[in-house]
Amino acid sequence: MPDEERINQGHTKVRTVLRLIGPITLGVGVILMVVGLVSFFSSFGSFEPPRYFWCCFLGMPLMMVGLGMSQFGFMGAIARYQAGEIAPVGKDTFNYMADGTKGGVKTVASAIGAGLSEGMGGATARVQCPKCGHANDIDAKFCDECGSAMSKTCPSCGESNEGDAKFCDACGNRFSV
Repeated sequence: MPDEERINQGHTKVRTVLRLIGPITLGVGVILMVVGLVSFFSSFGSFEPPRYFWCCFLGMPLMMVGLGMSQFGFMGAIARYQAGEIAPVGKDTFNYMADGTKGGVKTVASAIGAGLSEGMGGATARVQCPKCGHANDIDAKFCDECGSAMSKTCPSCGESNEGDAKFCDACGNRFSV
């Protein structure tokens, strides 16, 4: 089953009707307009009113209806033609822009990368003092605020532990408060 039949079962039939009746209606409308306009302009040389000018009032709507039907009937073919004409131009434009902006894109990307790495690396890790809670550098041995030791040394095994530890990480010995 063709793709257009999946959406609307009668699509092909409707398209065929529009493609046949649309141009016929358009042609009848054009003929009526021509008859009405010829009657109108031919009456200028005489004192008689135009005899078939009413055909213009019938031909104009018929032309519009026929044009609309033809437009809908041939819409797919026109769209495929336009896509075939426009796609190569779009591809060429994209490739031209990609080649022309390659240096600028690299510059922006490297600036973003540098900003991200600086932002992540620029923030130094901080550790809080176990006594006063002041934020100190991660490698500080003593608090910048109160001067107390940032780490404790275990009297049993000599292992260095965090300043707020209650037990030694290496041997499990309890620290005295």
